[in-house]
Amino acid sequence: MKREELEPALELAAREAVRYLAELDARPVRSQRLEEALGSFGGSLPDEGDGALAALAELAEEGFEGAVHSAGPRFFHFVTGGVTPAALGADWLASTIDQMAGVWVAGPSAARLEAVAVDWLKELFGLPVEFGGLLTTGATMANFVGLAAARQWWGERHGRDVAQQGFAGLPSVRVFSSGYLHASAGKALAMLGIGRGSVAMFARDAAGRLDAEALEDALRRLDGAPAILVGNAGDVNTGDFDPLGRLADLAERHGAWLHVDGAFGLFARLVPAAAALAEGVERADSVVADGHKWLNVPYDCGFAFVRDAATLAKVFALDAAYLPPPGDPHPNYGYVGPESSRRGRSLAVWATLRAYGRAGYRELVERHLDLAQRLARRVDDAPDLERLAEVPLNIVLFRFRPPGVPEEELDELNARLGEEVLTDGRVYVGTTRFEGRTAFRPAIVNWRTREEDVDLLVDVLRELGAALLARTK
Repeated sequence: MKREELEPALELAAREAVRYLAELDARPVRSQRLEEALGSFGGSLPDEGDGALAALAELAEEGFEGAVHSAGPRFFHFVTGGVTPAALGADWLASTIDQMAGVWVAGPSAARLEAVAVDWLKELFGLPVEFGGLLTTGATMANFVGLAAARQWWGERHGRDVAQQGFAGLPSVRVFSSGYLHASAGKALAMLGIGRGSVAMFARDAAGRLDAEALEDALRRLDGAPAILVGNAGDVNTGDFDPLGRLADLAERHGAWLHVDGAFGLFARLVPAAAALAEGVERADSVVADGHKWLNVPYDCGFAFVRDAATLAKVFALDAAYLPPPGDPHPNYGYVGPESSRRGRSLAVWATLRAYGRAGYRELVERHLDLAQRLARRVDDAPDLERLAEVPLNIVLFRFRPPGVPEEELDELNARLGEEVLTDGRVYVGTTRFEGRTAFRPAIVNWRTREEDVDLLVDVLRELGAALLARTK
């Protein structure tokens, strides 16, 4: 490890990164050489290394080919954003500084920027100023934070400090949601010891829309016992929303905790055309969202906001002889979140908000909503495609349905088409299940995505679908 390697290593990395980004819009999302490139790595650990420049050159040559280019404009598979120029530059600087952002004494600028970024995010989303908050690795850990706060609240309603004393002797935690509940919330409940099976879902149809009357009946039967409601701001299949205002009313009436999973849907608050979808989220007890979705900062990043910030300190308290004492007046985010070891992801969040502001992100969301409607029109106009749901936000749910193919054969046909689209690599979109049918669910959240990218998605699906159909006849 030689100090004189540092500058040429950074120059090589910067040069290759600039080349990669310059080619990103024209690259297929998946290279036809992907498997070959992945196979080039491995073997036994070398006794003598070849140095930084050789390692980085190999990584740039084969690592790019072996990646799925999700930072580009035609990755629609998951709800995945790209990385804005400001966020990318700041993330490089975060790695350069390499602060340990869990305690202020080791990462003062990371802690300060996190405090500012959390305040700015509350302004952006219209959340009450009294909410506490922090950055996490993503919506799964943000859900973990919000639901951990709910668990602590629930325990206190039973006279128990669950973080200190555990669950022993307490009844099961009652958790209610609609059929839109995301798997990450279930995972968080499992990690918290509440259990995935604790959730009762009240859906009035196969899509999962909330049955509010059945939920209210269940709350009434609890006769005042504490419960946790999980509202969903953005169903992953359709982009649809639970009626958050109605959930807030029920939570207030029956003394329940309202947690809102707004991984991408919270960004609806930015634009007048969609803001009503998330109306009522400001009344929740905890709210979460992802940064590596619509904020377009690097993986990994999420946000958790909790109305009673003191609850977080109870759950995630950290104390050791070598650490700053619990009463330290500086912000120590390792004391209010699950990770004690934290990277300075606040630099990228602060930088992108500083660079583009409220207006920049409003324009981004509005443009993506327009692109989603354009995609929906293209689907509606195609004789061999069928849209399966309304498009309230940025997700378009549809399937390949050529004339003459029986209904019972469509699921297998769409599943095979889904595999061929991913292998083809020009665009990237996954399949899902919706109301018992196999379908595509492209999501538009990348700042690079343009009209020609969503048009290509339709063209490629129809082209590959026609070829697949011809081979099966």
